[in-house]
Order: sequence, then structure tokens, then C-alpha cells
Amino acid sequence: MLFEPLVTPSIRLANRTVMAPMTRSRAVNANTPNTLMAEYYGQRASAGLLITEGTSPSPNGLGYARIPGLFNEAHVRGWKVVTDAVHAKGGKIFVQLMHTGRVSHTANLPAGAEVLGPTASPCPGDMHTDSQGMQPHSAPRAMTAIDIARAVDEYANAARLAIEAGFDGVELHAANGYLIEQFLNANVNQRTDAYGAGIEGRNRFALEVASATAAVIGARRVGIRLSPYGVFNSTGAFPEVEAQYLALTEKLSKLGLQYVHLLDHSAMGAPPVPAELKARLRTAFQGLFILAGGFDRAKAESALEAGQADLIAFARSFLANPDLVERMRNDMALNVIDTATFYTPGPRGYTDYPVLAA
Repeated sequence: MLFEPLVTPSIRLANRTVMAPMTRSRAVNANTPNTLMAEYYGQRASAGLLITEGTSPSPNGLGYARIPGLFNEAHVRGWKVVTDAVHAKGGKIFVQLMHTGRVSHTANLPAGAEVLGPTASPCPGDMHTDSQGMQPHSAPRAMTAIDIARAVDEYANAARLAIEAGFDGVELHAANGYLIEQFLNANVNQRTDAYGAGIEGRNRFALEVASATAAVIGARRVGIRLSPYGVFNSTGAFPEVEAQYLALTEKLSKLGLQYVHLLDHSAMGAPPVPAELKARLRTAFQGLFILAGGFDRAKAESALEAGQADLIAFARSFLANPDLVERMRNDMALNVIDTATFYTPGPRGYTDYPVLAA
């Protein structure tokens, strides 16, 4: 099934492989996409669906060095080169909208931007800055109701710009401890107002962002990525996690979103998302369901044949193998991944991975 097309009234994909979003830090000039990035995504256009690296809808969300943005016309022009490259090869591409929230350092932000989060509690740990090396995360300012409303508007505006830039849709990054999950996660969100203090409050920001983006570009152009048992950026499970994500998924389904992209980090040492919860989330969501985390061809085929998902996402294997679909189809060996170049500028470890001879 992995190599069979997926056709619905709202989307047509050449196969059921998804290139998962991966931060690559190549937007070296004012966080603007460039021709090198267009080459990288174009090389991988044989995926059924490409999802870009996390892309900030706001200057305040550019917490990592050299990640791309999507909030001005220069960004739109840069991304248009990328989407044209993918579409020229018959591919489909969504942009992942990622606001880093408190996972940030002021040295990485442009002038006038600030670190924001649900509360004023900084994210534990350090992060890379180009100008100052490794630094502790900067302390965020706790978002007011006005800040929250502005952030929702920024997501909606980025979705509008995404369509202008030629994207087939957007994915909301509500996983891995970034801004949306900072509101979702009870270990991070200690608010006592309408955006915290229980399941409904913690879900509110995610649902407002999803509703606003769907209103601007249409719900079938919007997906969302979730990681209920993830531990990145000091999140982690909490007592109501399963009830909360079921409630969230049911409401996302009512909005009519295109897909839920469920991430299980157990292959990287995090607790697994229980199989029963995956099944319940799949039942709760009436759109497409993407599973990600530790898949190879055999595991992907098994999950698809069992009806556990409609699409399977691959991350590092796509990073190192531009022709991953062809390699898996023919049971060919995969390239060795160069972890040292994940986030370094330039083509090395980015656009220079070899492909199979024609």
C-alpha cells in the first residue's frame, strides 16, 4: 500500500509516504528561503507529501538560528521558488507553521522581537546561537490575552501567505514543546485563566489557531502535528494527557481539518504513545491520519494494511535519501546519515546526498 496513490475529494497524492518536517537551518539571509532550499525540497519531491521544516509565522517565533519565516513578502517570494521546484516535479508540499515560543534565545531573534510563552517560566536547558554559542534559553514574557489574539492572527496571516507562496496547505506544529504545545501541556502551562486550568483551557489556543487558519484558507488545507507523550523541550506526559488529546482531536475533526499527524518519539527514547490511544485518536478524527516515528518500509506497510494510518511519515531517512521512495520500492540500501551537518549552513549534508543511478 505504501506506494499506492491516495485520492480523496480534496487531495491527490502519488503515494502514501510523507517527508516529515525537519529543521535544517539554511535560511541564512533574514530567515528567508533560498535557491539552496528549493534544490533540497525539489530533490525529495517523489514523496507523496512534503512537509517543510518548522517555519515561523512571527518574528517572535524565530527562536532557532537560521530557521525560515513566513510573515512578509520576501518570505513569500523565497518560498515560491521552493514550491515551484516541488510542483515542477509533480510533488505536493505543505509548510509547517512553528512558533518556538519559550524555546528561544534573544540572540536568535530579529530586532524588535521578544521571547513569549504561556508563562514567564524559561525552558530548561541550552540552545545554539550563531553569535554567542550555546546559551541558556531566554526567559519569556508571559503572554497576555492581547498577545494570544495577536499570535492567532499571525498564524492565520501566515496561512494566507502560504497559499500566496504556492503551498498546497499548512501544518500547525502542536508538538515537540513549541508554542502550541506549551499551551497544551500541563507541565508547562500553569495559567489560571481561560487558556489554562484544565483540559478545555489548555486546548483553547490550539483550537483558536486551527479555526483561524481554516477560516482563511479552508479546513482541507490545514493539518496539525501532535505528540501527546513527547518529552522534547521539557514537556512530558501528565495525568489528563489522554483525555485532553481525545477532546482536542474530536474538536479538530469537527473543524474539518485535512489531517492529524501523530508523532511517537519512542524510537528516540521517549515513552511510546500507547497503541490504544493511537487507535482512539484515529477513530476520533474523520480526516486523514499520519503516523510518524521509527518507521521503515516493513513497519509502514504493516501499519497501513492494519488500517492504523492513511499515510506514513519518514524523517531522517528522507533527509539522507532524496530518492527514498525509489530505494524502498526496490529494497535498496540507504545512505548513511551525516548528523554533523543537520543544522550547518551550506550544501554539505543537505543537497549532496547521492541518488541511485538511473
